Amino acid sequence: MSDSHARESASQQSPILQARGLSKHVASGDRRLTILDGLDLSVMPGESVAILGSSGAGKSTLLALLAGLDAPSHGELDLFGSSLPSLDEDGRAALRAGRVGFVFQNFQLLPTLTAQENVLLPLELLPGRDHQERAREWLTRVGLGERLDHLPKQLSGGEQQRVAVARAFVTRPELVFADEPTGNLDRDTGAAIIELLFEINREAGTTLVLVTHDPHLARRCERCLRLEGGRLEVLDRDEVQA
Repeated sequence: MSDSHARESASQQSPILQARGLSKHVASGDRRLTILDGLDLSVMPGESVAILGSSGAGKSTLLALLAGLDAPSHGELDLFGSSLPSLDEDGRAALRAGRVGFVFQNFQLLPTLTAQENVLLPLELLPGRDHQERAREWLTRVGLGERLDHLPKQLSGGEQQRVAVARAFVTRPELVFADEPTGNLDRDTGAAIIELLFEINREAGTTLVLVTHDPHLARRCERCLRLEGGRLEVLDRDEVQA
């Protein structure tokens, strides 16, 4: 495909994720706190987008809303062309199944399941008979082929996050949300996890929405935004300051 045709094709794509006037309010005693205030966001298929912000800015709240894990107070939010606020919890889960992966700061592995069993979890609702093999392949891909039967408590923090990365990508998702994926890791381990995450994401062509307070990590994404005062502002990636 020529460059002009590729650009034309890209311009005809619809956003994989779109928020319009998204707001989130929470009660605090007799006060109402505004966490997000009429926020707009559009993410195209295949993009990598970083959302920067200080601690308490509402980054994790925003990510939960975008993924349909929480409901907005006001506004419109479309995922894969479907309105998330119009769906109940089961409907949102069905929409995400096999199409959305997650990498969390605190790993979110089930402590009583082995590494392989944790990676198998998102495959349970999908058809197919090769789930065990796919889980093994992905754990091998992230360097844990010899740790399939280990429980999370038998793994280091970096190894647990590798399990989480394998779990996020095992369904070949269209979209991956990452919430401070290196927040609980030391610098060297975190750097290795980030290299792994971006390498796999690049190979898979997955859309990535990454929440972080780390400007070095944000600059790895194609587009950088800052969450401040409940709104998003566009940042020049080259000007994101450490």
